[in-house]
Amino acid sequence: MRIITGIYKGRHFDIPRSFKARPTTDFAKENIFNVLNSYIDFEGINALDLFSGTGSISLELVSRGCEHVVSVEMDRDHHKFITECLKKLDTNVCLPLRGDVFRYIKSCKQQFDFIFADPPYALKELPTIPGLIFEKNMLKDGGILVFEHGKENDFSNAPHFVEHRSYGSVNFSIFRKEATASL
Repeated sequence: MRIITGIYKGRHFDIPRSFKARPTTDFAKENIFNVLNSYIDFEGINALDLFSGTGSISLELVSRGCEHVVSVEMDRDHHKFITECLKKLDTNVCLPLRGDVFRYIKSCKQQFDFIFADPPYALKELPTIPGLIFEKNMLKDGGILVFEHGKENDFSNAPHFVEHRSYGSVNFSIFRKEATASL
């Protein structure tokens, strides 16, 4: 796993072979971030990485200049790996939390400029996640949600949907919370 760009560009981390996580491929990650550059400037924003897995996206967000990143992962070994990677980078920008994403969403009182969610493709609750994020008002006005999913899911008719991108077997649906007009 490598960091694509930013202050830690080119840094590599060896993922233990015992991991069950399916990290977003470098190809897909590079392409989706190229698309996102037209939607959002990562410098100085608050970001959330749900179902963090190996931490690949969290590390990329830190490298791209996010002010604060919250990384939520339930698996103990994956959480430990993410924590170790952050120590190697000697950064305190990212808060790695070990816990259930649905509990986190339910109790979250914070809003983010950017949310990335990469649940296991076989997760039965997968189709509900974008709706839950918007229901809980987790995005700031103008905020972006990138939702990674399998090809069998279609979110094109979902509220806040902006566009879909596909890179091999990796699919991303992009959502935006529209800014509310101030009175």
